[in-house]
Amino acid sequence: MATQTLARPSRTTPAAPARRSRKKFPVARVAATAVVAVFAVIWLVPFAWATATALKSETEAAATPISWVPASGFTFDAFAKVLSEGNIPLWTWNSLFTSAAITAITLAISALAAYALSRIEFRGKKLLMGAIIGSIIIPPPVLMIPLFYQMLSLHLIDTYWAIILPQVIAPAMVFVLKKFFDQIPRELEDAARVDGAGRLRIFWLIVLPLSRPILAAVAIFVFIGAWNNFLWPFIATNDSSLLTLPVGLQTIKSAYGIQYAQNMASALLAALPLIVVFLFFQRQIVKGISTTGLAGT
Repeated sequence: MATQTLARPSRTTPAAPARRSRKKFPVARVAATAVVAVFAVIWLVPFAWATATALKSETEAAATPISWVPASGFTFDAFAKVLSEGNIPLWTWNSLFTSAAITAITLAISALAAYALSRIEFRGKKLLMGAIIGSIIIPPPVLMIPLFYQMLSLHLIDTYWAIILPQVIAPAMVFVLKKFFDQIPRELEDAARVDGAGRLRIFWLIVLPLSRPILAAVAIFVFIGAWNNFLWPFIATNDSSLLTLPVGLQTIKSAYGIQYAQNMASALLAALPLIVVFLFFQRQIVKGISTTGLAGT
């Protein structure tokens, strides 16, 4: 009887922490989900208000007190006005072309630079890396005047190249890609080098295929940034046939002052392609962020 009573605590003692952890895990998960849901609602409120305003008449949009649902009902007059007065297809093509070119060139330059910083030892490497990190904090508007005069001296103003070239240098993307390349095992490259593969072949056949998640995330972030960029395309182009969508939509002005419904409709039309891109590639974005290794830095 004594041996049986002594054996019982040894069976029940290890199970207690497991039961506690099982109870705590769902609570923590529910709390995290609730916090994320609150932030999602906070983000959706301005978007919902912009949509509601764009679907009002100009009289209802400027009326006080403000209301979500107009008394006369919703209408698409603001969207029709923007689409009829602006060259939306051409501006959309310009934005798509320049953003895709910026993304491709930025990805190529950033990936090559990051791989060199990750794998090649050379004099001044730490100084160069420090300059890249330091350049991340430089505000882009500071560079507008020097870049404009540089494009002017190259006779590139009012060309696609004037929009594309100043946006292809992305120090933040170089840093992110380098952090990812640092995590790739060097043994894979050593084995390929033994088989006679050169550095570029290793980069193309081994490093890039293993880096697809982060490359996809970087490409999406660069594309979104290029698509949303208003200030530099506005400065670099005067030709109406070269306007990007954000710049072109701002040229649709009315002689009757601020048109709230049209402004909101323009903003939604400019954001719609980005929403579609995010819906299609949200898995790649999340996967790319989770594999950058920045959480531990």
